[in-house]
Amino acid sequence: MQPTGGDVDEFVAAVTPAVRRRDAETLIALMRRVTGQEPVLWGSIIGFGQYHYRYDSGREGDAGGAGFAPRKAVTVVYLPDGTGAHADALARLGSHTTGLVCLYLKNLDNVDLAVLEEIVRKSYATVTSGVYALRAGQTTGG
Repeated sequence: MQPTGGDVDEFVAAVTPAVRRRDAETLIALMRRVTGQEPVLWGSIIGFGQYHYRYDSGREGDAGGAGFAPRKAVTVVYLPDGTGAHADALARLGSHTTGLVCLYLKNLDNVDLAVLEEIVRKSYATVTSGVYALRAGQTTGG
């Protein structure tokens, strides 16, 4: 997947409901601070930086190093190294649910933003430290 070149500000201005738009603005500031990168659109995902992955199968490509998608029901924060790698921090985060690489947040008022920043920082550092070779399900906590 590659950045699509859309205007991030226009995209965020059109996000509904209002809580999702507010949370998107907060996450942009948080991820900009963590990554040192400017936001770009990857379709409907707001991404920051990118990383290269190469699996034992030979499959390789590039993906966003950190990112999120403000969906109508929840905001999805993507953790490319897998949510399992962040189990301890997730236990301290507050109200959320998870998938393999997705952290689902309904309202940032119900999470500890310092913990969320810690999680995003660790994930970004992990996947951008070189060619990333693990699939999310292969990670171990810690």
